[in-house]
Amino acid sequence: MARIRHKWRPGLALVLGGGLAGTLLLSLLGLVLLRYLGPEIGFRKAAVLLALAIGLATGVLGYLQYRLLLRPITALADHASAVQSGEAGESPSRLGTREATRLGEAVLGMAETLQRREASVRGFAEHVTHELKTPVTAIRAAGELLSDSPKLEADDKALAEQILGATDQMQSHLEALRRVTAARVPEHHGTVRLDDLAEDLRAECPDLRVEVEGADQSLPLAASGLQIVLHHLLGNAKRHGASRVTLRAASGHLTVQDDGPGISEGNRDRIFAPFFTTAREQGGTGMGLTIVANLLGAHGAGIELVQTREGARFEVHFPKT
Repeated sequence: MARIRHKWRPGLALVLGGGLAGTLLLSLLGLVLLRYLGPEIGFRKAAVLLALAIGLATGVLGYLQYRLLLRPITALADHASAVQSGEAGESPSRLGTREATRLGEAVLGMAETLQRREASVRGFAEHVTHELKTPVTAIRAAGELLSDSPKLEADDKALAEQILGATDQMQSHLEALRRVTAARVPEHHGTVRLDDLAEDLRAECPDLRVEVEGADQSLPLAASGLQIVLHHLLGNAKRHGASRVTLRAASGHLTVQDDGPGISEGNRDRIFAPFFTTAREQGGTGMGLTIVANLLGAHGAGIELVQTREGARFEVHFPKT
């Protein structure tokens, strides 16, 4: 990451004070010069001459304000937006005033720290999933050999089946951990309408009646990202006994409402926590809503559970564009 060049820079007070003082001085000089030049060369010529001089001086002051304030702040904002969207972004190497330089160094340092932390989390998750994949596969292979043996008694065979079930569960958790890490990367940029996904969602969840409102409303997330979000939300609804899910899109907003039994008061604060699930027997890993929250958060959006009289209701809020 490029660093800001260290050299002498004026303070913000000097730039603002100098600009105000220059504007005031130009006005006073204009009045004085018009008073003395007018009788000598004519007031019309003097006024035109002074207007040109004041215009030129104002242009110089405007350029200095642009170079020392507007351009550095715009460059810093563009860099922050690029980092937020997951792009590398070119770091601003020149910032006009001492205060802007300190602010720029703080922002660049913060962005660098966040990127290192994100890379560390991804690297750790990838390392763990990779290292555990081999022994889990070996345990499963051994369990399959044991369960296929004709010499096993009923109790031993039941134990072998438990081993196979445990390895399946471990593999599911490892895959979920990989998806959680991948969801933290902001790569689903674009827009989508519910109408573009409705058919695939109904085919994916044939046991659910999926109703769509605001199907033509554009939402600021790519189809690939919203499909992941709705896949987990609809899967949760189905797993907990819902028969109907209503998707309602509005400007910068998406509501997902089901007619299931809802979420108990004691579990409401934990549903987005990793590995928390009340449906482990049905194959739940407790990572679905964590993946949803991470993916939306990586794209500047958020999700919350809203209290309702019937079923579970999730509200997704997208950033204003």
